[in-house]
Amino acid sequence: MEFIIGVDLGTTSTKVVLFDLDGQVHGYANKLYPLYQELPDMAEEDPEEIFQAVLEGIREVIQKTNFQTDSIRAVSFSSAMHSLIALDENYQPLTRVLTWADNRAEQYASDLKASGIGQEIYAKTGTPIHPMAPLAKLLWLKAEKTAIYQKAAHYMGIKEYVFYRLLGVNKVDYSIANAMGIFNIFNMDWDEQALELTGITPAQLPELVAPTDYVCGLKPELAQFMNLPIDVPFVFGASDGTLSNLGVNAIKPGVVAVTIGTSGAVRVVTDKPVIDPKGRTFTYYLDKDMWVVGGPVNNGGVVFRWARDNMFDAEKSTAKLLGLDAYDLLTDIAAKVPAGADGLIFHPYLGGERAPIWDANARGSFFGLTQKHTRAHMLRAVLEGIVYNLYSVTLALEEVVGKTTAIQATGGFARSALWRQMLADVYEQPVTIPDSFESSALGAAVVAMKALGIINSYDIMDKVIGATKTYQPEPANYAAYRDLMPIYIRLDRQLKSEYEAIADYQRKHVNAK
Repeated sequence: MEFIIGVDLGTTSTKVVLFDLDGQVHGYANKLYPLYQELPDMAEEDPEEIFQAVLEGIREVIQKTNFQTDSIRAVSFSSAMHSLIALDENYQPLTRVLTWADNRAEQYASDLKASGIGQEIYAKTGTPIHPMAPLAKLLWLKAEKTAIYQKAAHYMGIKEYVFYRLLGVNKVDYSIANAMGIFNIFNMDWDEQALELTGITPAQLPELVAPTDYVCGLKPELAQFMNLPIDVPFVFGASDGTLSNLGVNAIKPGVVAVTIGTSGAVRVVTDKPVIDPKGRTFTYYLDKDMWVVGGPVNNGGVVFRWARDNMFDAEKSTAKLLGLDAYDLLTDIAAKVPAGADGLIFHPYLGGERAPIWDANARGSFFGLTQKHTRAHMLRAVLEGIVYNLYSVTLALEEVVGKTTAIQATGGFARSALWRQMLADVYEQPVTIPDSFESSALGAAVVAMKALGIINSYDIMDKVIGATKTYQPEPANYAAYRDLMPIYIRLDRQLKSEYEAIADYQRKHVNAK
């Protein structure tokens, strides 16, 4: 047999999966690392910790699997988007990894939006103006971290850093570059206006390459540590969001991938870049004539974790004593409350929000609380609020690319029957759960197959993802959601004017403590 290793560089862990050429899994490793949040709005990672996670993850998968290492055809990468590292002339990091979740550039993103220049740049880059993007982060570094900005000879993301450490190359694939907010998707090069605004030059950025490009020539000591041949091809791959669409076979027109992990996203593939006049959706490169259009949300499973840790501590302890999964216990509790949580609505903006409102100042709220409502109602409302938000993104997406014809759902939430049913009911459409494992890593492996000429197109995904299960909407449930969803959306608009005020108060009086 022959194998491909898919590596997914995530926000809180790196996952390494060994696939055969039919997409079947033969080995898996998951290496965790911390997200540093010592200051308000900070969300950083240590690039060295992530690099070590890659080395150890690949080594572990190979050690646990009984096969000849010369049967590995390639190692291919997926990565979280929007990360930024400043490095000196010797490629030594001057910063940690500024992740997508870092909101310290919020004021610079807001000012750029208000100026009108932001819309001009968005229309050329396909990346919404938001503090997540390296465009805003570079403006923040320029204004507030002057010493670092002046010393920085290079800027790159975490995947590029890993490739530099492994192979000594400084290159970035179109998909990751596309998500930086400084890459022109129409001429496939760095955007002159965005670069002029940030004050950096193309010489400070990696060389642009296609996702199917690859390099050989591992550093000998690293090849030895990982038990890999020195000449194994390392394929650049793409961003985690675009590869997830590929990995769940949501690549045909109108087929939408809905993902809820720690965060979440709604995405569809088109044959050309699509720009939203209202600036709500992204457009990211996957392959020639394959662009992933959609919207990401900050608040997915992380909101469920917040509810578990802050409202259900006793149940969390009980589950541990009984050897149960706390999330399973909590979803059983939420399932006993009727759809719509008896009129209780939750806006899940605990970490600001990206799509569809693109407001880093957004904050969470319960609306409609009465004496009748219990913790179980609040829990059900939390879960429903996450799905309401994803549906709001889908409504914006449909304005741009047309109606949804099918829904493929994936991510950690897909293990929950309640959440899958909730998704079908809110969307009033069947929801299919593909039987694919670690969809972004699988997508990276399939890109490697194309890079090496093993396949000619991505039509192989029909075969690779295997079995699926479909959930049908229940009329009794979606009737409640039809009434509540318009209230959810109207509240969004009415609260918008107050988000900045409450966020400013929290920064001054709460986060400063």
